[in-house]
Amino acid sequence: MLNGGTITHICGLPTRSSTYYKGLDMTTAYDVPAGVLIERLSDYIKGNINEVKAPSWAEYVKTGSHVERAPHDPDWWYVRTASMMRKLYMHGPIGVSHLRKAYGGRKRMGVRPAHFRKAGGNILRKILQQLETAQLVEKVDKKGRVVSKKGRSLLDAMSGQIKREMEKEVPAIKKY
Repeated sequence: MLNGGTITHICGLPTRSSTYYKGLDMTTAYDVPAGVLIERLSDYIKGNINEVKAPSWAEYVKTGSHVERAPHDPDWWYVRTASMMRKLYMHGPIGVSHLRKAYGGRKRMGVRPAHFRKAGGNILRKILQQLETAQLVEKVDKKGRVVSKKGRSLLDAMSGQIKREMEKEVPAIKKY
C-alpha cells in the first residue's frame, strides 16, 4: 500500500508496489505462467539455438522406466529443455539426481500396487551438456548446475514479453 508517497514495509522489506520500486519493473520467470513460458521458450530454443538438437535416437526412446512408450510430441526434446531451464532458474543449483526425481513418475505394476520410478538420467545429462555448450547453463562445484547470466537474461526477456502480451489481453494484470 502507498502511504502518501512513502515506502510501506512488509516484514522489514519494501513492497513492490511502493514508490521505491517504481523504476525497477523487472519481470522474471516467477511472474508468468509456467506453461506459457515453457512453450514459448521451447519454440525459441528450437529455432535459434543451434547447440541444442535432438539426437537421432530421440524419436524412439522412452523418457524413463515408468512410461510405456516414447513421447508423442515430435518436439519433446525442446520442451524438456525449456522445462529444465525453468527448473534450474527457479531451484538451482540442481544435479541430475534431483532432475531424475522431478521428471520421474508412477510405474504401474499390473495387479500389484504402483511405485515411483525415477526418470532416465541419460536424456537429462545430454540436455544439460547441450545447454552448457550453448552457455545457457553452468556448473557449480559439486552442487549441480545453475542458469548462467545469458540464460537468465533470456528467460527474463521472454517473461517480460509474455507479461506485456498478457497485460494487453487483461489490463487488470498490470497492477501485479
